[in-house]
Amino acid sequence: MTVWIEAWNETCGERLLARVRRCESFLCRLRGLMFRRALSQEEGLLLVGRRMSRADTAIHMLCVFFPLAVVWLDEQGQVVDAVLARPFRPFYVPRWPARDVLEGPPSLLESLHIGDRLCFRG
Repeated sequence: MTVWIEAWNETCGERLLARVRRCESFLCRLRGLMFRRALSQEEGLLLVGRRMSRADTAIHMLCVFFPLAVVWLDEQGQVVDAVLARPFRPFYVPRWPARDVLEGPPSLLESLHIGDRLCFRG
């Protein structure tokens, strides 16, 4: 069963995404958004990690057919890096260690900055 949560930018009090799927298992994180044809403007995927790391939070865009906003978060939900990921580019690695990764539509990058604190509400 898929449980949807909302993503909020606590720093400015703005809702970022209305439907975010929380992804904790290895297989869910590995698959990510592969083979999907599109992502709605209100939808995202939260890849929940287990520890702070650059390598563990690297993402791939293999078999992802559309650009994504990729936002790396530390254990407090603070944005440590963000990038526009292009389809079929091999890997993206954050500049600083992170624990979680939020993937969403490219417009997501317009609503946050490095240092903002995000939260997720069910």
